[in-house]
Amino acid sequence: MFANFLNVSIPGRAVTGGLIGVNLVNLREFGKGNYRQLDDYAFGSGGMLFAAPQLKAALDSAIQNHESESKPFVVFPSPQGTLISQEIIETLSHHEHVIIICGHYEGIDERFIERYVDLEVSVGDCVITGGEIPAMMIVDSMSRLVPGVVGKNKAVIEDSFYRGMLDNPNYTRPAMWEGLEVPDVLLSGNAGKINHWRRRVASERTLTRRPDLISRASIREYLSDSVNIAVIAETSNVNLDGLYELSRAYSLGRPYIIAGSHELRAEMKTRYPEAKVKGRLPECKEDVLVIKIFAGARVNSNHSLEIKRRCLEHDGAILFVFSENEDSLERITEGISGYIYERDMNIPLNIKIGISLDKLLGKR
Repeated sequence: MFANFLNVSIPGRAVTGGLIGVNLVNLREFGKGNYRQLDDYAFGSGGMLFAAPQLKAALDSAIQNHESESKPFVVFPSPQGTLISQEIIETLSHHEHVIIICGHYEGIDERFIERYVDLEVSVGDCVITGGEIPAMMIVDSMSRLVPGVVGKNKAVIEDSFYRGMLDNPNYTRPAMWEGLEVPDVLLSGNAGKINHWRRRVASERTLTRRPDLISRASIREYLSDSVNIAVIAETSNVNLDGLYELSRAYSLGRPYIIAGSHELRAEMKTRYPEAKVKGRLPECKEDVLVIKIFAGARVNSNHSLEIKRRCLEHDGAILFVFSENEDSLERITEGISGYIYERDMNIPLNIKIGISLDKLLGKR
């Protein structure tokens, strides 16, 4: 089963080019008796299971024949495992030596799993003959993340699930086929408009088909280029150190600091010269989504996942508003309210802002 897989397409090129190494271990070589027996009847009735002693012998051989001294990471594809995801594949790709155990029949002895398996993974809620096909899928997914395996690294980054979102639809020639046209924007030659269209359609597709992905998705690149923070500062004790650095880290515009008195504005300009210090919130046009972020849950406030969904649905500028005094947020009439935590957290405002941005925008 593995012979063709390891000699064709992307995995084949990766192996041939020495970018990845795949060693196949034939379990039959470690079977017992004249028939090279690997399996036996399950105690208490049931089907056939791979026996622990034979599996241990094969595992020891795989470890001894690997040149690296690093501890291998052992994976067992099984229906009882964690549903495999891009995050799991990325984690596996950072291990120098991964061993995949291919089960069969009813599985393998649980004692072997408890002692030697680091991670059980499932490829979905279905039954297949054995672990070979999941193993191929894991090798294929991991190999794509090795530099040089895929021609353009950008292609890997833009794949579905890499940022937690689905990919945008793609088209090729002819521009008209069976009465269906390619979207005009893709024929315009305007790179800015094309990128905007792709982000918007990818967001719509994810929200419609896989809304469950939003909780772990990195959404910043799918939003408008105009996203800003505004902080309402009512006293000189407020700590906003790092506010500008946070804005840069999440590709946001220069932050606003809103201070009511002339004296406080003068102090804020001195302490935070990179920020835009104003006497009131910037005038928000109709296409600006204003989001007031509370530290704790409040009546009629939206959960952070709902805020992410609203952001993805909005095709325009976004302004996140924070304050050390939540009464000042409630006095803002426009926009929607959202909360990040179930209860207030007694930590400085600048740290709350950092946690909130990470939870909402998801920087990878």
